[in-house]
Amino acid sequence: MLSKSQAKLFFLLATAGFSGVFLYLTVDTMRQVPERSHEDLLTDQVIAGKMLWEENNCMGCHTILGEGAYYAPELTKVYDRRGPVWMRTFLKDPQAMYPGQRKMVQYDFTDEEIEALIAFFDWVGKIDTNGFPREPDLKVAGVVPTSTSASTGGPPAPDTFTQVCQSCHSLAGSGGNVGPALDGVGNRYSAADLRAWLADPQSVKPGTAMPNLNLGDDQLDALTAFLMAQK
Repeated sequence: MLSKSQAKLFFLLATAGFSGVFLYLTVDTMRQVPERSHEDLLTDQVIAGKMLWEENNCMGCHTILGEGAYYAPELTKVYDRRGPVWMRTFLKDPQAMYPGQRKMVQYDFTDEEIEALIAFFDWVGKIDTNGFPREPDLKVAGVVPTSTSASTGGPPAPDTFTQVCQSCHSLAGSGGNVGPALDGVGNRYSAADLRAWLADPQSVKPGTAMPNLNLGDDQLDALTAFLMAQK
């Protein structure tokens, strides 16, 4: 049994020792932050995206880097999971992507703000957190992992197809099953019909579940050429 003086000495030495360990770990952690967080990639655009994230209280619904709410999807790796084309389309009009299914608020972000948010998510996804938080199970019922090589010939699949279209449609066994499979679609429709459908589905078939993705001319041309090659 320790005497009073021995107990006091033990307390002081243990306190000093553990304080030293704590300070060392703190300094070591701070030393690694610039490299782990890729501080060199922290551009003005990324910072602007972070400000938008905070100003709109996105953490009130979403989780990022293990912090936030669990009402909406976790977004730490959303850039890798969805890709910039899908994110750009969704942030522009969440309800257009999933009519009547999504509770995401329409924030009316400008194109500049959307690009800033995408840059922020890209930066967050590159942070080395030493395996934390644990990589989530990204499997969705009825969805097969997408593939960028699903084409049976012709031009390569554009990003719009792999990042957006395959969320609902499948091709060569890869993609979702919400919409019709696109195998052989080039035999069923003309290029003009496909382009008109992609440009404004509602004008071709009112009430269709296919959203208007507000695609640009270059995206429409690339998608039409790719889909016409699926025969």
